[in-house]
Amino acid sequence: MAHYKAEQDDWLIVYLKYLLFVFNFFFWVGGAAVMAVGVWTLVEKSGYLSVLASSTFATSAYILIFAGALVMVTGFLGFGAIVREDRGCLSTYFCLLLVIFLVELVAGVLAHMYYQRLSDELKQHLTQTLSENYGQPGAAGITTSVDRLQQDFKCCGSNSSADWQHSAYILSREAEGRRVPDSCCKTVVERCGQRAHPSNIYKVEGGCLTKLEHFLADHLLLMGAVGIGVACLQICGMALTCCLHRRLQLHFY
Repeated sequence: MAHYKAEQDDWLIVYLKYLLFVFNFFFWVGGAAVMAVGVWTLVEKSGYLSVLASSTFATSAYILIFAGALVMVTGFLGFGAIVREDRGCLSTYFCLLLVIFLVELVAGVLAHMYYQRLSDELKQHLTQTLSENYGQPGAAGITTSVDRLQQDFKCCGSNSSADWQHSAYILSREAEGRRVPDSCCKTVVERCGQRAHPSNIYKVEGGCLTKLEHFLADHLLLMGAVGIGVACLQICGMALTCCLHRRLQLHFY
């Protein structure tokens, strides 16, 4: 009877090891995906961050990168713990899974909070940025961000090209008679902003506010979806780790 129980325990341990090994592989791939989304957000979309009033969007991306890197390191630890059947490593693995889960929870809460007030922030800040900061001394980063925003989204102004009429840049000598910045032009050439005609600038297409809002909202949803997916894997992993740890404890005692 005792021999049968020992064989049964051995079978359960092997089954849990393979199950946890498969989980850990998908968990590691999920970590790479989380880190990739975070890096992509900062590298490819960093040009828009200067026009945002808060750093919440960038903070969420940094947290995802940290969580993804930690997931990949934890994944290697998990493979070692599974192969060696080391209860100490399994305990450390479980603790790291819990830490990663809490980090992703924080990132999710930040993203959700930012999503709720995204529209109000953009309405207040984007118009003010275009009116007061664009083309001003010491605001080169903002100027570059707005230029890239208008070219990428094929838009002009916050709500329309008319928003530029009262901007500090257009009213200054540096504008050299431009009615809108050159980045509003469909084909950008020097001083093309002097002619504010629908055939020349993105006038009919509308302003940048709605397009940027939709872009950021979709990106926040993507970050949230990736985070939730990995978090679900972590819950399964923590449960499997507890089972294997408990089974090894009973097996050796």
